[in-house]
Amino acid sequence: MDKRSGILPFFQWLCRFNFGDFEREEFKKFLRMGLIFALIIGVYWTLRPLKDAIFIQFVGKFQLPFAKTMSVLALLPLVMFYTRLLEKTSREKMLVILPAFYGTAILCFSLLMNLVQGSAESIASSSAFYSISLKTLGYFWYFFVESFGSLVVALFWAFAADTTDPVHAKRGFPLVVAIGQIGGIIFPYSVGGLPYRLHCSTDSLSMLCLGFLILFIIPLVRYFLRKTPNQLLTSFHGKNEKKEESKQEPGFLEGLKLLLKNRYLLCIFGANFIYEIVVTIFDFNFKIAAGSAYSGVALSNYLSIYGSSVNIISLLCLLLGISNITRFLGIGVALAAMPIIVGLALFGFMSMDTLTFLFALMVGSKAINYALNGPALKQLYIPTTPDVKFKAQAWIETFGSRSSKQAGSVFNMSLGPLQGAFGAVLGRSYYLTLSGILCFPLLVLWLVVAIFLGKSFKKAINNNVTIC
Repeated sequence: MDKRSGILPFFQWLCRFNFGDFEREEFKKFLRMGLIFALIIGVYWTLRPLKDAIFIQFVGKFQLPFAKTMSVLALLPLVMFYTRLLEKTSREKMLVILPAFYGTAILCFSLLMNLVQGSAESIASSSAFYSISLKTLGYFWYFFVESFGSLVVALFWAFAADTTDPVHAKRGFPLVVAIGQIGGIIFPYSVGGLPYRLHCSTDSLSMLCLGFLILFIIPLVRYFLRKTPNQLLTSFHGKNEKKEESKQEPGFLEGLKLLLKNRYLLCIFGANFIYEIVVTIFDFNFKIAAGSAYSGVALSNYLSIYGSSVNIISLLCLLLGISNITRFLGIGVALAAMPIIVGLALFGFMSMDTLTFLFALMVGSKAINYALNGPALKQLYIPTTPDVKFKAQAWIETFGSRSSKQAGSVFNMSLGPLQGAFGAVLGRSYYLTLSGILCFPLLVLWLVVAIFLGKSFKKAINNNVTIC
């Protein structure tokens, strides 16, 4: 017997306990899809620590809220370009164009960073002009990495939802996320922490590796499309929706128009928005504490360990059966569980304030979101049209995420003035109290939105109709 034919059924049998029963070709499809996602998530979670570490070194840790605020405007031209490409190119070509752009750009960044990062501090102290140049580069790098997480991850899930029907997605998407966590475990520690372990003075080696890894997404996508049977690339939309003669004018604002016209999409936006506001507040305080304890490549290494830890806990949650909440209790229960969990995390945030606790808080909040909330939210796009999957979803996950981080960052800007007016300890106490006043009502609203989304999704699937 072929060894491969024996190994595949074993893993298929193993996965059935947490994800459900797969047909052979269906299982192979989600393994291929998971491999692509593992590479994307691995790169993304390695770029995130580098984004913050380099920005803190070049600009400063207290400028992080301002950078998050400005990222909304900085992403506007990229989303305009992305939307125009969606009008003119196929989904397969988009998964070639974006990795080619980001891979090449990161290789260029690595060369540029190698020239300036090693001597950044000495040059900055002697030249005001060069100091401004370094800060500008730090901002460009920050915005660039933010756009990768928004566009490439959103494009992958739009592609996944557009090539999968609801029955297969219910068991397949959690498996894809689980495989993705493996990439998120391996790459941040092995690639992101490499300069620190090799005693390098810059992070350019990590960036060089990441550039080539992103380019490798292209052959993986081609392999997926070549090997997956056509009948497994048919979505809910392809099976059930009649062909529409749409008279809508294509363009940058079409995704926003779709979002504003439909309550279902606005609620998806709201669920993303509220989560990101609360976690942005957590994240800022964690980065401030980490930036005070570490610097340079040591900070990159510490934040890389954080990235790997998030994905380890996410994977453990999936392997221990957290996806069974979605399978057996439904999307609505999975969505409604998140505001309750985040509410408990918020209470802990207001009660304890150490780097160790903030590390654990951020790991737990992110991990449960990726293991439970993320797959559930992605499934909400299944009973929607391709325009919604690719255009409205891009707005929700790009500007929805960015605007919520902007809102959280505007709130975070209050920490400095409060500490300046009332002192470090009392000012921070007021800041934490205001965090609770802002966030607890939002969490109640999130719970209401989650219940509505779960009911709407269930009704659409049961009646075999498209929501929007």
